[in-house]
Amino acid sequence: MNYTILRKKIYYIFFAVPSLLFLLTACSSFKRSEPTPGNLNNKPLILTTFTVLADIARNIGGERVVVKSITKVGAEIHGYQPTPSDIVSASKADLIIQNGLGLELWSEKFTAAAGNVPTVVLSDGIKPLLIQGDVYAGKPNPHAWMSPKRAIHYTNGIKNALVKLDPEGKEIFESNASNYKLKLYELDQQLRHKLSLIPKEKRILVSCEGAFSYLANDYGLDEAYLWPVNAESQVTPRSMLKLISIIKDRKVPTIFCESTVSEKAQLQVARSSGASFGGKFYVDSLSGPKGPASTFLDLHRHNVGLILRGLGF
Repeated sequence: MNYTILRKKIYYIFFAVPSLLFLLTACSSFKRSEPTPGNLNNKPLILTTFTVLADIARNIGGERVVVKSITKVGAEIHGYQPTPSDIVSASKADLIIQNGLGLELWSEKFTAAAGNVPTVVLSDGIKPLLIQGDVYAGKPNPHAWMSPKRAIHYTNGIKNALVKLDPEGKEIFESNASNYKLKLYELDQQLRHKLSLIPKEKRILVSCEGAFSYLANDYGLDEAYLWPVNAESQVTPRSMLKLISIIKDRKVPTIFCESTVSEKAQLQVARSSGASFGGKFYVDSLSGPKGPASTFLDLHRHNVGLILRGLGF
C-alpha cells in the first residue's frame, strides 16, 4: 500500500473538508439579509460611523430598524482603525450612515471592503465652513452636527435614506423625523436665548479642537482652539502661546477640552494664561447611558451648560 497516498487521503478527510465547510459557512454569513419591513425577526440593520449619528438614526427609525455604531462610546473618530469584525458587521448591513467632510478618514476603504452596501453621507448639501489660518486652511470643518440648526439637515438625510430602504415604513419615518425636528427646533431656540445672555464681548469659546465652528457661527460666538481638526498630535509651543495670548487679551475666564482627546496641553494653557479649566465637552461621541450626554439632545444641553457656567452665566 502506498502510505503517502493514504496519509494525504486522511489529511483531506479530517482537515481539508472541515476547513472548506467553514469557509463556505463564513462566506454565507457575510451576505446581507433582505430587509422585511415590519418583520421583527428580520429588521434592516443600519450601521453608523459614530454614536451621535446612531442616536439620531434610532429616533427616526424607531422599532422598524436596528441601529449600531461602528465606533464605541468614547472612541476618537478621525483616526479610527476599523477592525475585521467591523468589516464583517458592515458586510451584513443594509445601510451605512456617515458624516462626510473628511471626518471619517477611513470610511472610503472601509465601505469598499464591506461590499456593495448603500451609503448615505449626511453632510451632503451643507455649505461647509472652511478652516482658517492653519495647515488645514481651506479644508472643510466636518463638525456640522454640533449646531442644532444643521442637525435638522442630518435628520432629513436619515429619514430620506430610511424611506428609500423601507418604503412601507414611510409614514413612521416621516412622523418620527417631524417629532425629532420639533425637539431640535426647541433646542435651537433655547440655546439661542441662553447664549444671548452672554455679553457680546465675552462670547468666546476656547476648546482643544475647533469642533464648535458651526455652533459659533450660528449662535454668535467667537472661537479659539489648539488644533482645528484631527491634529491633537500637532500641538506645538507656538500654537499654545498663540492661544494663551488670545485668552489673556480677551480675558477669557474658563477654557475647555473634548471627551475623546487628552486635556494635558489645555491644562498647561490654563495654568499659563490664568484661566480655569471648565471641563470636557462631548463632540465626537456620546457618553455612557448614565453620563451627561447619553443622547444627542443631552450632548448639546451639557455643552451649553458648561459654556454658560464657564463664562459666568
